Amino acid sequence: MNGQQAPTPQQEQAMESREEVDVVTREKFAPPVDQTQVARDWSARGFSCGLFTDPPGREWNDFVHRTDELVTVVEGRLRMTIEGESCEVGPGDEVLIPREAVHSVKNIHSGTTLWLFGYG
Repeated sequence: MNGQQAPTPQQEQAMESREEVDVVTREKFAPPVDQTQVARDWSARGFSCGLFTDPPGREWNDFVHRTDELVTVVEGRLRMTIEGESCEVGPGDEVLIPREAVHSVKNIHSGTTLWLFGYG
C-alpha cells in the first residue's frame, strides 16, 4: 500500500458525479423537448440533428465516431455508456460523446424512446 486510504462511498459518488458533469448536462432543454429548438441550438454549435425512435430494450453497442456526438432524449429514458462509464438520461438531458470514445445506448424505458443525435 502507498499509505493512502481507499475513498469512502461518499467520495466515490462525488467523483462519479464530477465525471458525469463532463459529459451530461441535466435538463439542458426544458421538457417537452422541442426538436426545432434543439436543432437550432446544435446548428449554432456546429452539430447536425436527427431523430431515433427506439422500442423498449433496443441497444446500440460499441460505436466509435470520428467526430463529437450530442444526444438529447425527447421522450423516454436511455442508459448511455461512454468509455465504460454509465449514466441514465431522460427528457431534456444532453450528453456529449467525445470523438473516438467507445459508446453504447440502451432504451431502458418501458415504452418507445425518442432521442435526438447530432455529429459535429
